[in-house]
Amino acid sequence: MHFIRYLFFMLLLFSFFKAYAQYPGKQIKGDMMIDGNKRSFLTYIPAGVNHRMPLIISLHGGFASPKGMFHLADFRPEAERGKFVVVCPASKHFWHDGANLHGIDDVKFIDHLINYMIKTYNIDPARVYITGISNGGFMTTRLACQLHQRIAAIAVIAATLDIGEGYDLEKPMPVMYMHGTNDPIVSIDGGKLFGRSIFSHKAVIDKWIAMDKCNKEPRVIDIPDKAGDGTSVLKEEYLNPATGFKVISYIITNGGHTWPGGWQYLPKFVIGKTTHNLNACEEIWNFFKQYKLEN
Repeated sequence: MHFIRYLFFMLLLFSFFKAYAQYPGKQIKGDMMIDGNKRSFLTYIPAGVNHRMPLIISLHGGFASPKGMFHLADFRPEAERGKFVVVCPASKHFWHDGANLHGIDDVKFIDHLINYMIKTYNIDPARVYITGISNGGFMTTRLACQLHQRIAAIAVIAATLDIGEGYDLEKPMPVMYMHGTNDPIVSIDGGKLFGRSIFSHKAVIDKWIAMDKCNKEPRVIDIPDKAGDGTSVLKEEYLNPATGFKVISYIITNGGHTWPGGWQYLPKFVIGKTTHNLNACEEIWNFFKQYKLEN
């Protein structure tokens, strides 16, 4: 198991190499200085927009890249239909979601990035959303804890929440978590991950249900294996009828450490299966667009 995890992170450096599809919008490189560190990001602006737009911040996994994230989690077709901006920032090798920042303050970086995007691309500050996979998913949950005043909703893939790293849930927020039952990198059952403790998928869902004061009985949807890829999906949707906030759990049976509907970026024996019974980008945008920050 430890070998598989090590191999995953090493191979991820070299895995995102396929050419981009062509889209009508603009893809723009940017950078800024944070505490003396140059931080870069890649932004996609949809075509034909002259009004305030929502923003999705999409966080790559450990040792990956913005370019790779655009290929793995390609929100650009949804951005063209929904007319929102996507920005994929770059970590310094990995996102610092733990207590030891090693001189890299990623919460500060994302906070400044939000400011930059609002000023530069006419972003609606009430409609800023964050999603991420793996290490980027853990960072997404951290941001929901520490930048909750700036974020309208989050979606987390193949990750949960760190335990005992100096932060925890603080404010109700609409959230979505997707996790594969056969994830060989981040176990759906939680436990230890690279020396740290993490909540299970069920535990983090339960924490958000309590925080958001949702009904305990979910709306349940079974998504069968119509793609014939050996996976199926159980969706459980918990609602607070007073606020409209939802906590949504997707459990991908036989799914791996992958982006649902994305590409199989490494062999199945390394990361497990990618389900094609669910399009995560489409599901996430349909979820996000229901919410905005209230004054």
